[in-house]
Amino acid sequence: MQETTFEKLILERQFVGLLQAHAEVFFRLSNSLLAPGQDSWNKKHFFQLISEADALESFLDDYGARYNRTYAFLTELVASLRWFAHAGYSLTHMLARLESYGVAAWGAQEELDEARGELERGLAFLRVMAMRLIQGVRAEAKRLSIELTPEAFPETNFLPVVAKRRLPRSVGQAELVNEEQKIGEVVTKYLRACEMLRNLRVRRIHDPRERHTYFSRTCTEAQARTYEATVHNLQSTYDTHIQNTVLEARDERLARLRGRASAALHLLQAVTHLAHFIERHETDIRSEEAKRKISELVERAEVEEVALNVFLFWAERILQSGVELAETLLREYTKRLEIELELPEHLALHARPAALVVGIVNHYSTPVEMVIGGKVCNAGSILELLVAVGSQPRQRRFVFRGDERPVRDIARLFEAELGELGLERLPAELAYLRAD
Repeated sequence: MQETTFEKLILERQFVGLLQAHAEVFFRLSNSLLAPGQDSWNKKHFFQLISEADALESFLDDYGARYNRTYAFLTELVASLRWFAHAGYSLTHMLARLESYGVAAWGAQEELDEARGELERGLAFLRVMAMRLIQGVRAEAKRLSIELTPEAFPETNFLPVVAKRRLPRSVGQAELVNEEQKIGEVVTKYLRACEMLRNLRVRRIHDPRERHTYFSRTCTEAQARTYEATVHNLQSTYDTHIQNTVLEARDERLARLRGRASAALHLLQAVTHLAHFIERHETDIRSEEAKRKISELVERAEVEEVALNVFLFWAERILQSGVELAETLLREYTKRLEIELELPEHLALHARPAALVVGIVNHYSTPVEMVIGGKVCNAGSILELLVAVGSQPRQRRFVFRGDERPVRDIARLFEAELGELGLERLPAELAYLRAD
């Protein structure tokens, strides 16, 4: 007979002793971070705060504190603190590396000074909010009869800040066969990231209601994670194929482009962390009482102001400052070709062959345009392709222009009757379409 496991309940007064012992390191750290004369925090402070807040939150969750009326608010305070610590870490990391990211080439000195000042303001805001939440945790702990240690956190106990390492994000990426294609893929991804943020029409919004409406529409946590992941994928592609190569050493412009992407990535990470905090105001994850108490410490409107007007705004501006450089690199590192193709009367560019055209373009990850009846569309977008063809049903002539490799493969697809005779009849050069 299978044995049934039952959870044992622990009395709230018994839990106090366990929590006090487990939280001692957190409170020692809080003593040091709130100490008089500690006017600023650097990366190691935020890094340690992330570690201790995460450990304390995990302990509370292990005992179901989030769902206990007595300890729920303490758990929410610690969780909120962790997200501000993450955002602060991203900002301190970025600001410490501005010079290595090539900040001097991003724009006029006046604009650079403005950016640096705004980012410093954003970092100061994150520290103040973290301090308020730490003080909130301490006040709630005292209310729960937890004795706070007077001991400080020894300087020697700070964890070494080790760069996160992970395998390259290569799933779904084509095998790159030459140097030009490597650069072409990276630059194309950079330009797509720029277009993604440009389409948001990011701007500073000072009216709280208008700002909240804009933020709720364009920067939910899910959307923020998409923006972050897009730039992260770009950086990962660069690091996998270009960083520390002869290619990079030969052309210093490549590192300058990567620097912009890295700076924007850290800002978008901060946006994601703050979006997560903001969304907890809108859901039932927190109780109404917890929402009210946390809003007394941290106002949502202030968080949205910094997330939008500082972090998202400058992430978009920094990326846009590299558009001209990216376009120049794309022209230099890809051989362009324009070719006109005629569709036989017995064939049609419907959904299935259109998907093959898109597959070719996405295989090379470099831009290709299709022109039909004077209308231009992105040949890497199935939607744009079908709309363009559908609006010109009698047209039999198509012009493709862009990187010569995908353009030549599109010509091969037309010669092979658009794959309508079966994918197994496609030429060897298009074998990747069968694999996809």
